[in-house]
Amino acid sequence: MAIDFEVEPDFQKLLDWTKEFVNTKIKKVDLLWPHDIYKDMTPQQAAIINPLKQEVRDMKLWACHLGPDLGGQGYGQLKLALLNEILGTSRWAPRIFGTQAPDTGNAEILAHYGTDEQKAQYLKPLLEGDIVSCFSMTEPQGGADPGVFTTRAVKDGDDWVINGRKVWSSNARWAKFFIVMAVTDPDAPVVSRMTMFVVPAETPGINIQYNFGMAGEGPEDVSEALIKYENVRVPQSAILGGVGQAFAVAQTRLGGGRVHHAMRTVGNCQKALDMMAERALSRYTKGTLLAEKESVQQMIADTYIELQSFRLLVLHCAWKIDKLNDYKKVRMDIAAIKVQTSRVMTEIGIRAVHLHGAIGTSHELPLMGFLNSGIVLGLADGPTEVHQVTVARQLLRQYKGTDSVWPSELIPNLKAEAELELLGEVFTQTVPED
Repeated sequence: MAIDFEVEPDFQKLLDWTKEFVNTKIKKVDLLWPHDIYKDMTPQQAAIINPLKQEVRDMKLWACHLGPDLGGQGYGQLKLALLNEILGTSRWAPRIFGTQAPDTGNAEILAHYGTDEQKAQYLKPLLEGDIVSCFSMTEPQGGADPGVFTTRAVKDGDDWVINGRKVWSSNARWAKFFIVMAVTDPDAPVVSRMTMFVVPAETPGINIQYNFGMAGEGPEDVSEALIKYENVRVPQSAILGGVGQAFAVAQTRLGGGRVHHAMRTVGNCQKALDMMAERALSRYTKGTLLAEKESVQQMIADTYIELQSFRLLVLHCAWKIDKLNDYKKVRMDIAAIKVQTSRVMTEIGIRAVHLHGAIGTSHELPLMGFLNSGIVLGLADGPTEVHQVTVARQLLRQYKGTDSVWPSELIPNLKAEAELELLGEVFTQTVPED
């Protein structure tokens, strides 16, 4: 089938508007409040940010990943990818466009699996951008291995009681509700062992023991929580997707989200390349511009080639999702872009920092943030190695081995087959099997 990444002229106008809007308005908010994205807004912040959100709504670009029934536009993944490429250049843009993680994924879970009551209580204010949420899955001893998760939810009458610890539960200190994965049948296979629960933040027994900070964050900004759930009681109606269906529910928030993260990374990489080019054309050393030195030219060329290759890989993945309308059929491609997201951001980040010298390592430029992002993306949502295994397994299913001791592409044997087919006689000696 033909591959086409072109969008309609009307949508291209929306992309052009978004780029101008982000560059001229939202990036000023980034400078004022770089670490306040998930916090409750102050009156001063609300007076500035709420009108920006309204401009996005007026352009019909709010929460575009959701369908019209939930206030979005139901755009396909290709259009969302192109939009997120622009949003990735700003810290506040995802929140102002209603697409910040983990809220986007949590909104999709509630949209697919929430009851009418849950949607009214949690989804509506989440989509309005009035609250933030937390996805609480990873455990201290588990990391990326859910097979060793121990947080339990036990049935007690009409309720469920949750006990255990979770870590890296993003934005827990500001969240109004948590989506918690807990073991409900420890003897079942891993894929059907756990259940998702939606838990209000004010529920007794949710104890945030510690907030971890990421590199570059101050003590008031740290937001990755270690949580101890102690006899947290929730009703049967708190279950999302049915008992034992946590893995199926989780997949609802992962596939498209990985595409969006990848394209936001493309946006960051493009910004890093822009800064590298400006630096190369501005800085003199040993009597010549950096841009005139071959080693710098090689750095810039490699950056451009890697960035464009990655961008096309992500767009192709998004295009396939739209065409096939089945995330399972695009699992290998999604895993592939997850692997490359970290690699490309890290490699380009290192080059950009190096080219800027000492100031590149400082807080005065965003480059160390880009580099740190690349490192984090190699661990978040499963380490790179997990996704490499997925790519390899999915790819190998498309092939089969040979029963011969020799490779199927052995030239003497192929030549003999061609002679027999085209000339009617074999002139070449074939390689015997034994």
